[in-house]
Amino acid sequence: MRLLYLFAAFAFLTDQLSKYGALYGLGLSGSGRMEIFPPFLVFIDSLNTGINFGLFKGAPEAARWGLVGLAVLISLAVAIWAARSFRTGREFACAGLLIGGALGNALDRVLQGGVIDFLNMSCCGISNPYVFNLADVWVFAGAIGLAVFTGGSDPSKAQP
Repeated sequence: MRLLYLFAAFAFLTDQLSKYGALYGLGLSGSGRMEIFPPFLVFIDSLNTGINFGLFKGAPEAARWGLVGLAVLISLAVAIWAARSFRTGREFACAGLLIGGALGNALDRVLQGGVIDFLNMSCCGISNPYVFNLADVWVFAGAIGLAVFTGGSDPSKAQP
């Protein structure tokens, strides 16, 4: 479980530090847009009150608190799953990334009213209209990792 806590703290802290570093350290909150390495990396000041890809943006205030509660419940469920079932460091690390990212976005909702997004990346003639943050990266990486590294057959539990 130690790896879960370490990776959760890493994901949470890198997410929060990157958001506030971009907004206030680099002054993005005043400019709205900063081309770092266009079109590959552009910072865009955005507050997402909806869910992924801005879906349900402008939902009632109760939805904000429902999403905070959902993030906490999912984080607790993943932690319980990890404590009961996980055996490898990869599983705990992936769970930690997912939990840290989810809680980073939940804290944004509590303090800011929505999720602070600032990363925009495009490549190869494809213009990406979506803005995201490191918490989104950690949640995605953790979820993919859990899908890949868990659920395999455990020879010790094989039935005759």
